[in-house]
Amino acid sequence: MVSNPDFLNDSKEDQFRPKLQLEAPEGELHLRFYLPSRQEFALQATGIREVIELSPDRITPIPNTSPLLLGTLNLRGRLIWVADLGQFLGETTPLNTDCSEIPVIAIEDQDTMVGLGVEKICGMDWLDVKYLMPQNNVPDAMAPFLRGEWLLNTEKEKKHLRLLDQIAILRSARWAG
Repeated sequence: MVSNPDFLNDSKEDQFRPKLQLEAPEGELHLRFYLPSRQEFALQATGIREVIELSPDRITPIPNTSPLLLGTLNLRGRLIWVADLGQFLGETTPLNTDCSEIPVIAIEDQDTMVGLGVEKICGMDWLDVKYLMPQNNVPDAMAPFLRGEWLLNTEKEKKHLRLLDQIAILRSARWAG
């Protein structure tokens, strides 16, 4: 059988194998998550360094800093700031830090890295930016950090999934204040 040249191409055995139909994903890979206000957002996966869920006591609070900063975190030997993304975007509902774990999304551009604390990670999805629409009814504090939104039809309702701009977040003057 091994000496048979058709050993690897034996069509008799292939007839019993199910044919897998793999669809090519459309769009780009994005991470979906919720803020405490129950609004859903997405970040492009290429700008995300790491997603971790960690105990709040691993984030060291820094006194006399902006209320949107939760503190600092040692991420693989690198000290990074961790912010409440909801408050950074102008929401009034603070992130609940009285829990066992906080999801943190570490975003990076060039040598700048920041951790963004969120309420809940939903998962990864292929989303096509050609279906991105201009955002509607967005608070002024949030608008500079949005690239647009997708209108998703679910069984119960239509909902908005807003795409954040990692570069605008990282380079924001809000970090200084």
